[in-house]
Amino acid sequence: MLHPALLKYMADDYVARDPRTGKIIQQKKKSVEMDIRSLQPSDGPWQRIPIFQILELAEGRIDTLELSLTNGGGFVTQTDGIKALARVYENSIPKAHEILLESLDDDNVEIRIAGLEVMASFSLKLHTDLMIYLSDRLQDGDFNVRRVAMQTLQKMSPIFPSGCEDILRRELRSEKKEHRKNAFEALRLTSIAWPETGCLHIDELIREEEVDLRRKGSKILRNIAAKGGPSGWDLIGWSLEDEDAQVRRNAAKCLVTLTNSEPRIALILVEHALNDEDTDVRNSVIRAMKKLDMQSPRVTDMILRGARSRDLNLRTACVEQLSIILTGDKLRENAAELLRQETNPKLRKRLTALSIDIELDGTESEKNRFLAPVDKVNDDNDKQFEVKIKQDDPKGEHDKQEASRAKPEDLR
Repeated sequence: MLHPALLKYMADDYVARDPRTGKIIQQKKKSVEMDIRSLQPSDGPWQRIPIFQILELAEGRIDTLELSLTNGGGFVTQTDGIKALARVYENSIPKAHEILLESLDDDNVEIRIAGLEVMASFSLKLHTDLMIYLSDRLQDGDFNVRRVAMQTLQKMSPIFPSGCEDILRRELRSEKKEHRKNAFEALRLTSIAWPETGCLHIDELIREEEVDLRRKGSKILRNIAAKGGPSGWDLIGWSLEDEDAQVRRNAAKCLVTLTNSEPRIALILVEHALNDEDTDVRNSVIRAMKKLDMQSPRVTDMILRGARSRDLNLRTACVEQLSIILTGDKLRENAAELLRQETNPKLRKRLTALSIDIELDGTESEKNRFLAPVDKVNDDNDKQFEVKIKQDDPKGEHDKQEASRAKPEDLR
């Protein structure tokens, strides 16, 4: 039985390749960490079948098998045996693989479904030809078979991205709504594990004439923004130029992520999208702009341009940053210049405050803030002074006589 803990595996030395060039896609780690339980069929009696009896049950040499009480009791059938194929011993894997391929092409719907359910976990042992059968089952005449095949695609694509390349390409463009939706989820999961593979698909999708493909493709850009490298940056830049506002919105949402991972690239893209005609795009730009390095001269120029924008939200955001990027005379001069053309009352008030030197031109109360405070007299000093005066007071006549009278110890 497969261990339920997190396992590290290598899928039979599988190598992901660029489908257009055939070159190996670079990957930092050859091993992928995954919860094996997510690849297995749902829990059931197949987990309790004695390993030495799995093959004969899965092949149909016996119709049913009664489990001993030590194995939980009850009966299991051929479908249970097929679901258990990934549990066989190492030397039985070739035979189990043969049985699995036969089950995936069986006339019995339940047998085909059982084969699909075990495909993902078995693929870690031997994946030869499995993608061919998966492709066929996605076009199966039975709805339930297709449904399970779609679920299997989501599991298989992140493991074998180039092996599922053609399947995913076809499913992404399917006329059937449920197939297309499932394929884009599979692409999202694949993009997380293999950003370069995600970039390859998105590169094709954002060039499509059908706007739905461009919208859904650009939505996945957020999954490759931080790790997609130059290819990912290009895809975001191209999507920011799309004629469809929703595509540009999806791309603009990647900018904040880029400010953390690639601030220089983010600055270039923020500059480009600063004056986009869509409000949502500009709002995303504003959020990204606030995370940029405010000490950069290029950022300073961009904010000063934004402070002259026709969009009130963008102007407001840029005016708020003026006191961060500028100081002294430069701040007052630029604020005064912006004030001359500003019409919004709130912004005029803010710019007025920024354009004057309060220490020289402010009200009396404002000027008084800059005066040095008067040192406070310490009460303890007063008390010490009073004590000293008391000690220095002239003594009375009685005191003088007492002081001059000889003490007994002096007469000895």
